Amino acid sequence: MDSTFPRTRKPQRGYNTAQVDEFLQVARRAYDGTPSPDDPPLNSERIRLTAFGLQKGGYVTADVDAALERLEDAFAAEERQVAARLHGDEVWLAEARATAQVVSNRLARVEGHRFDRVSPIALGYRVRDVDKFADKLTRYFRDGWPISIEDVRSVVFTTQRGGYRESQVDLVLDAVIDVMQAVR
Repeated sequence: MDSTFPRTRKPQRGYNTAQVDEFLQVARRAYDGTPSPDDPPLNSERIRLTAFGLQKGGYVTADVDAALERLEDAFAAEERQVAARLHGDEVWLAEARATAQVVSNRLARVEGHRFDRVSPIALGYRVRDVDKFADKLTRYFRDGWPISIEDVRSVVFTTQRGGYRESQVDLVLDAVIDVMQAVR
């Protein structure tokens, strides 16, 4: 059987092939509605948070990441359809608006104080980089400026000592993606 994704050359590292293949099998069963009893529950958020180990000659990370993004979008669309059938579109959109408001409130904070900081000797996201991207997100929420889910997924921040706490910034970015998927 051929590989699911292209592989890196041997000295280069790529995603662990066994982990990726196993995850994709679980995802396929979950999407088809035929999960095995020992499969973990799977939804768009869990797909977004999935991480794989690295190995020499593994799968090319960019190709796997792109597939995971498409998979996440497919699960998000299915989740929205189910929620709309159960509760109606109004409830789904009200939840998205509430999340958008929480995110907007966070982004409206004073530059340099939008997120918690790590200690002065620890590395966190560079404050200036995060604040600059936060301004773009503010324009998206407030004025409807165009920004894509891909822009949010692919943003990279440099690090600095005493920077913003990475986990907190990442949670807000995840919430932004949730809102963007909800209003598609």
